[in-house]
Amino acid sequence: MTAVFWVVKILTTGMGETTSDYLARVMGPVPAVGSAALLLTAALVAQARTRRYVPVVYWVAVVMVSVFGTMAADVAHVALGVPYAVSAVAFAVALALVFALWRRTEGTLAVETVAGGRREVFYWCAVMATFALGTAVGDLTAATLGWGYLPSGLLFAALIALPALAHRLSGLSPVLTFWWAYVLTRPLGACFADWAGVSHERGGLDLGTGPVSLALAVVIVAAVVWLTTADRREPRALA
Repeated sequence: MTAVFWVVKILTTGMGETTSDYLARVMGPVPAVGSAALLLTAALVAQARTRRYVPVVYWVAVVMVSVFGTMAADVAHVALGVPYAVSAVAFAVALALVFALWRRTEGTLAVETVAGGRREVFYWCAVMATFALGTAVGDLTAATLGWGYLPSGLLFAALIALPALAHRLSGLSPVLTFWWAYVLTRPLGACFADWAGVSHERGGLDLGTGPVSLALAVVIVAAVVWLTTADRREPRALA
């Protein structure tokens, strides 16, 4: 996993957070969730049909998982009244169950072994759970505990450095440290995106969720274009 991968991943988490809020406000919660579910399904079907890593297809799927995962956590809190602390624990348990079943069935959680079939199904279930869990944890620190979006973002920025240090200094499993960091990208990106988009009264810069989503989308598109051209420049083995 390159640095570009992690940067784009964090950007998609921020875009998912602000886009979810923007669509829910403009379209209404029910149409927004329904539309996101349809687009997510289409993106995952397209991803399942590919036989190799295609940057555009993969990152569209990640963006849609980000948007829908945010909505799942928000619906549980806003519509059903589930506290973020409870939903965070529930999503953590769901993620643990996905990992346990994946490990028991396939023998490994290493992402480099994902190449279609059951492993890809497990992979995307895990990704969905990480987005929902990260959303709940980010909102728990920023809103429920009252720490605010910027302090929470700085906290997660510090925490996300721990997996790399643990792997480098203690030789901790790269699979464990990958998923550890992967979960933390969600609250990290979401907190900074919320900080940029929400009103001054809520501790933000008041740039608006729509403009922030658009700005993040432009950067993500540029990064994916770069990844696509880099992928094409990779030397290919002769058949």
